[in-house]
Amino acid sequence: MLFDGIRRITKLRFFSRNKPPQSTWQVIAWWEARRVPYNLLVGAMGAVSTAMCLITAILCEHYLGDPIGLPDPPFLAILAVIIYAVMANVCYTGGWVTELIVDKVWPKEGKSFGTISFSLGLVFSMLLTLLPGVLIVVVGAIRLLMYAVGK
Repeated sequence: MLFDGIRRITKLRFFSRNKPPQSTWQVIAWWEARRVPYNLLVGAMGAVSTAMCLITAILCEHYLGDPIGLPDPPFLAILAVIIYAVMANVCYTGGWVTELIVDKVWPKEGKSFGTISFSLGLVFSMLLTLLPGVLIVVVGAIRLLMYAVGK
């Protein structure tokens, strides 16, 4: 079921190519045309993850006196987001660089490598971006449950 969903999504125009690229510049252009939407999708997951952390911190501060998930000083969170965004884009650039290498080493297999790696890379990036929020919520929920049981 999951793989069928992934297959359907990868057939969308955003994830596919009308024809295989004929030049290095066509490969780069295909990837770069998707950079802004990639950043918007990953950034949206970052906003959700941040909201999860903030809500957990507020609840834990109220009930436990410990803002779990909120760094001290809070400026570190902003710095971490900036570093994460830069590194996500460095890795994104690695996508088209890798596609060019794969196309030179394995020309036959290289034709589908770009679309597959872009699709999987986007899903991985979105899940990785959500991970801190999920972990903070789990830790906060466990701590709140332990507090409620201990009352």
